[in-house]
Amino acid sequence: MKGQTRNVLLGIGLALLVSACSSAPQQERTDAPQGGTLSGPVVEQRWNLLLVGTDERLSMPETPYFRIGRDGKVSGSDGCNQFTGKVSLGESQRIEFSELASTRMACPNMEDAKRVTDMLDTAYRYLIDHDRLVFFGPDSRVLGGWREAN
Repeated sequence: MKGQTRNVLLGIGLALLVSACSSAPQQERTDAPQGGTLSGPVVEQRWNLLLVGTDERLSMPETPYFRIGRDGKVSGSDGCNQFTGKVSLGESQRIEFSELASTRMACPNMEDAKRVTDMLDTAYRYLIDHDRLVFFGPDSRVLGGWREAN
C-alpha cells in the first residue's frame, strides 16, 4: 500500500511540475531591429552538440555546432553539412530559428544530421545552466543539449 501511495503522490507532483512549466504559445517575438543587434547569453557563442533528446549522443564525422550572431543570423554545421539561417529571441527564453538553408553533401549519417537541424527547427524555448544550453519544444519536451565551446 505504501508503494501505491508513493506512486500516486509522485504522479501528482509530476503533473503539477509539467503544468507549471508549460504554457500556451504566445506571440512574443523580439527580432533584431533594423540596424540593431541581438544580445543575451546564447549570442556570440559557439555551441557544440552534446545530446539529442535527454541522453542520446550522436557519432558524427564532425561535431554539430551553431553560432548566433548579433545580427540575428545563425550559422553552423549539422555534423555533415553547413547551414545558415535567422534567429529571433523573445521574452521568457523564447527562441525561433527560421529560413534554415544547408549545403547538400552526402554523408554516412544523414539521418542524424537531419535530427540536428530538426531540433533547431522545432526549438521553442531554451535554458542555460552554466556551460550547457537545452532546447525545449512547444510541448516543453527536451529536444537536446549543447555545450559552450571553449
